[in-house]
Amino acid sequence: MPADEVLGVMAEAGVDRAVIAPPWWEQDANEIALAAAAAHPQKFGVMGIYDPSDPRAASGIESWLGQPHILGIRLIFVGPSIRWLEEGSIDGFWAAAERLRIPLMIYPPRACHLVHRVAQRYPELTLIIDHLGLQQRKTGPEAFECFADALALSRHPNVYAKVSSLPAYVSERYPFPGLTEPIRRAYDAFGPQRLMWGSDYTKLPCTYRECLDHFRIALDFLSADDRSWILGRTAAQALRWPS
Repeated sequence: MPADEVLGVMAEAGVDRAVIAPPWWEQDANEIALAAAAAHPQKFGVMGIYDPSDPRAASGIESWLGQPHILGIRLIFVGPSIRWLEEGSIDGFWAAAERLRIPLMIYPPRACHLVHRVAQRYPELTLIIDHLGLQQRKTGPEAFECFADALALSRHPNVYAKVSSLPAYVSERYPFPGLTEPIRRAYDAFGPQRLMWGSDYTKLPCTYRECLDHFRIALDFLSADDRSWILGRTAAQALRWPS
């Protein structure tokens, strides 16, 4: 989406700034996202795509956070890349990310159980589970098959959960009543200071405002302070992105 269009949607919904998580399948995704952030530095930060298995990338991690507008790295664990979570596969990468204090957004929809080793071995490494670890391209019970594995990661204080793209995992319309119970479970497990809202806007089956109002208005068990954390403060703190 053009940056100006995204900014218009954000303004209409009352969102001040946003983190761009580029799609992993686009070769020039980082460049597009960084160009948008460069044009609107007060509005966008970027979680860049990175291939930890590429030997050519090893030296780049040392200067990763030195790139303008980069807040961290996003990794996808589907198909062959699940092996990256196996012991020894990319341990040098995890160690470097911890040492350099690079926050990681990771999406392991069928491999949350493998994240325990990483979280425990690298306790100073910030790990953010995208989309509550729900199954991609699934709705209803199928999407939540491994949800308990994601919740179990809450025992590691360095693991956060991103309550993002959630309307895509149910067939209901706003206010998505089928999501209330799993979100409450995530809230009880992680607490508001380790939950961060996200939209995954280009995949949403609803409007951006509805996705936001789901947390801003519809979930009545959230306090004003809870919403403050989930809708911004958690991300700002975890990604070290001061306003």
